[in-house]
Amino acid sequence: MSKRALKKYLSSLKKTELEEQLLELYEKFPVLKQYYSFVFNPKEDKLVQEAKLKIANEYFPVKRKRARARRSVAQKYIKNFLVLGVNAPLVADIMLYNIEIAQEFAQYKNVPDAFYKSMLNSFEQSVQFITVNSLLPEFKDRIVAIYIETQEKKWIYADAFSRVLDSID
Repeated sequence: MSKRALKKYLSSLKKTELEEQLLELYEKFPVLKQYYSFVFNPKEDKLVQEAKLKIANEYFPVKRKRARARRSVAQKYIKNFLVLGVNAPLVADIMLYNIEIAQEFAQYKNVPDAFYKSMLNSFEQSVQFITVNSLLPEFKDRIVAIYIETQEKKWIYADAFSRVLDSID
């Protein structure tokens, strides 16, 4: 259905029918419930803390023995935050936190090459997001610290991390 057709359909409904349909969608789709909860009560700090706990639990689990170390968990939170319209500095904080906790994890575990490639992708996305949103002065120290860690620990793709830093204007 096109946006135009949807507008036409919605304008044909009575107010009570529209309200009933919206409530039905609210009950049926958790994403919509989350969206409205955020719009009417934006507790961004709570969402960020929840995301950090989940991300940390991926690398340093509390209830299970083995870490899963999935980048996708952080990516899901980041994507969700962007959809909800969470403040850009908070999104950048989560992006960098994911890399920082992964670096800490890599110190203690033998990780596959794909892990390093994944963290490089996260680093590129973080730096790009921070640059586009003019947040570099606020996050420069953390970006540099992540870079230094990759160089000191001789991470695979360390030269690619250097290129990402070179791309910053």
